[in-house]
Parts: sequence; C-alpha cells; structure tokens
Amino acid sequence: MKAKQILNELTAYKPGKPMEEVRKEFGLNRIVKLASNENPYGFSSKVREALPAFADEQEIYPDGYGTALKEKLAARYGVNLDQLVLGAGSDEIIMMICRTFLAPGLNTVMAHPSFSQYPHHALIEGAEVRAIETKNGFHDLPAMLDAIDEKTGIVWLCTPNNPTGNHINKADFESFIRQVPPEVLVVADEAYIEFLETDDYFDTLAALDTYPNLLTLRTFSKAYGLAALRVGYGIGHPDVIHKINVVRSPFNNTTIAQKAAIVALDDQQFIKESIAKNNQVKHSFLAFCDAHQIKYYESHTNFVLIYDLPVSGDELFQHMLSKGYIIRSGDALGIPNSVRITIGNEKDMTDFTVLLDQYLTSVKES
Repeated sequence: MKAKQILNELTAYKPGKPMEEVRKEFGLNRIVKLASNENPYGFSSKVREALPAFADEQEIYPDGYGTALKEKLAARYGVNLDQLVLGAGSDEIIMMICRTFLAPGLNTVMAHPSFSQYPHHALIEGAEVRAIETKNGFHDLPAMLDAIDEKTGIVWLCTPNNPTGNHINKADFESFIRQVPPEVLVVADEAYIEFLETDDYFDTLAALDTYPNLLTLRTFSKAYGLAALRVGYGIGHPDVIHKINVVRSPFNNTTIAQKAAIVALDDQQFIKESIAKNNQVKHSFLAFCDAHQIKYYESHTNFVLIYDLPVSGDELFQHMLSKGYIIRSGDALGIPNSVRITIGNEKDMTDFTVLLDQYLTSVKES
C-alpha cells in the first residue's frame, strides 16, 4: 500500500504514560500526573451536575454546526456566528488549518520549540517548515518576519508558548502583525490565555476587524478542565472560517461536549478559583527553583519548564516516574536537559519538590 512518503519520516503523537500503566510497572498505589497540563482541580461542578441530563438522544447525530455553543461564544466575545469554527480540541483545528492553507510549494513559519502539531501537519500537507529558534523561550519575531516570503501560507504564534510558557507582549505582537503580508494567515494559539498574569498582551479578538488575516485558537481542555470531551474553537474573519469549515469533518463535536462547554462558559467563578490556586502554587514552586538555583522560563501558563539540568530530561523523567510522578521530558520537546512540569495541587507539588531536591542533590554529590 502506498502512503505519503513523509509519513515514513514522522511518528504518531506520543501522549504521556497512562497512570494505570505506571501503577502496574512500578507497583505504586499513588500516581500523580504532571505531564499534560491538565487542570488538577477538575472541572466545573455545574458541568458535573448537568452531565446526566446530556445522556439522552445518543442515537441522534449532534448539531453539525454547534449552533448553541457558537451562540454562547459569540455573545461572550462579541463576534458573529460566521466567525467561529469548532474542533475536537484546538488540535483538530490546527490540522484543518494546515489542510486548508498549506500545500507542496508553500511554507509555514513558526517558533521552535513550540507546539509539535504545527510542523507535524504542515509536513503531511507537503509544505516546507521554517522553524525559528526561540530566544530565552520567547519567539524571535524579527527572525520570523525575515523567514516570510511570497510562498508563506501560515505563521504560527503560540502565546503563551508551549512548552516554554512565555507570552508575546502587546507592542511586539502588534509590530509583528503590522509587517506580515495581508495574504499570510497569522494563527494566534491561545490555549493558555486564561492563565496570563499580565495586562501586557495583544487583544487578538479586538484586532480581528483590523487584521482579516488573524485567526485566534482557544480550547476548553486546559483551564476549563474538559480535556476528555475535546472542544476547541477558532475565531477569525468569515472568509477564513468558511474555508476551514469546508474541510471540517461533519459532526466533529459530540452533543455532550457541546452542551458541557456551554455550561462551563457560564461558570467563570470556577475559572477564577482554578487560576488563583494555580498561580499561588506555581509561584511557590518558582521560589523553590530560585532557592535551589534551578533555571526556568517565565511562565504565564499552568506549567513550568526547568532547564540546564545536570542530567538529561529523560533521566529525570524516569526517576520521577519510578516515584509515581509523571512529568514531560524536554529532550523530546527540543530542549535538552530540561523537563516540563504541570503545576499540580499544593500537596502534590510540595511532595514533588522534595523528591526533586533529593534527586538533584544526589546527582551533584555523585
């Protein structure tokens, strides 16, 4: 059977180890997952209460337009229904964007390291990937501008960036997009936008009328805690959204997912409480890093990437795995001797820092 040649050079996405598998492998009773940037505080209690009522009519296809959810999003963000596209997580929308706007002979510009699905789907579509190295975790916007030419289809801006956690400030973003040719699509991936701890950011939604080539991606998987239901959305110019909808699979968001997202949007108190707890625990962890001379990137997310470690990310990952803590090795993310750590609850992070301190101390003494 003949498939695209590029598939021989790529690998399938590898999620973190399942908790049950780790439990069996190491004979552990307690497993703490700090690898996938999930919300350790779960999801809205209002969603939990409403879920049983969503179980009816499972024999009927979902609303393929996601009308009710789009209406809720449109009202919240002050946009029109034709400016919205829904996906099974923002991951699916990334795939749809690449299928829509990339082809052999075109190229796409992005930061490196950044979210792995940008280059993955671009390569599948036969496009050239121009990955520009970050500077101290930040997008090198001048170098990214230099990489754009008449064959550029998409520029990706992940802000805050995964896996480094940095964000692009308002002045830099605005200066950048003013210089991007209007025929080049600029995708602002704001999966972690709820975690920003600064007012110094570019309001992409307010800029949509000024920049028709701007597309914003957001998700219910992180702060909202609905990762299992897979709901993401894009907001952009109607012409851009229409083209993406042409390649979108029919019925790509389940009825339960759509209804749960609607309820979740109404419970902003849960979001505020989750963010407050995340930031408190995160700053305690950063204080620990400062006290132990552990380097880290500035983070406006629910994770922290620590780097310049005395061991490889894979080694630290394996050690923590044996202790029941699943973290993400930075070796696989393009940053040697680093790990990305999701901010867990206070107890989990306190226990984790004790183990981390013990391990790094033993490495230095050996």
